[in-house]
Amino acid sequence: MKRSRKTSPRRFIFGLVGCVAIALAWQLWAGSANNTTGKHAPATSEFGNLLEVATNSDALPDQRVSYTGMEVSFNPRWHEPNWVAWELTAEETKGTVGRENKFYCDENVEGCADHYDYSYSGYDRGHMAPAADMKWSQEAMHASFSMANICPQAKSLNTGAWKRLEDKCRTWAQADSAIIIISGPVTTDEPKDYIGDSRVAVPQRFFKVILSPHVKPMRGIGFIMPNDKVAGGMQAAAVSIDEVERITGHDFFASLPDEIENEVESQCDFHYWSTHK
Repeated sequence: MKRSRKTSPRRFIFGLVGCVAIALAWQLWAGSANNTTGKHAPATSEFGNLLEVATNSDALPDQRVSYTGMEVSFNPRWHEPNWVAWELTAEETKGTVGRENKFYCDENVEGCADHYDYSYSGYDRGHMAPAADMKWSQEAMHASFSMANICPQAKSLNTGAWKRLEDKCRTWAQADSAIIIISGPVTTDEPKDYIGDSRVAVPQRFFKVILSPHVKPMRGIGFIMPNDKVAGGMQAAAVSIDEVERITGHDFFASLPDEIENEVESQCDFHYWSTHK
């Protein structure tokens, strides 16, 4: 009769350690495979992650994507973001990375449009997080040209009030050391049109909310702009963050204490933002 071979305790322990190591390696690989574009450090503060947004649950799908420099809630049905959130620091506005100008479909994002969906459509490929905010990193610059960060915008908006507001945000970041910016289409509206083979939805309006978390007292402001020339410019488009939440159904800056959130989200003082240093 053949005797069964006993496993020594040492051999058992080595085997167990090997199995654990393999399992951990698999988890790390799977995690990196699911992270579509690389590392991202959220804009955390004593109040938590200020980039977190509670997307309107009655709106369209909410596929979360982390890129270097920005967080995206992607809408595969509209083939564009619900919102894009990023922190812009004073130091980052001094970046020297050149503009990439090469839009691309992120194949890891379900429903991501192709750049040619916009060809001959009459609409610009409008950045939600602008490339000029990402000059601090080649990887962040590349990420900003993902079509997951792009919406169809009328040229009169993209090169008009929207661009002037982007420029103004960089000035505010320099003055306040850092700001949080969240922007996107108003998905509670019906699309005004569809373009391309993917049938990318053309929004009727866009929003942007801005929080300056390091000044005292903390301050915030919002903007709603039509997908067209903005009569009266960005000052006429200024609203409170509360109003943007009412229109979009999103909830911004929920990690703030209620008394601070209520105060900053009720504000709409464009003159104060324009003159405060």
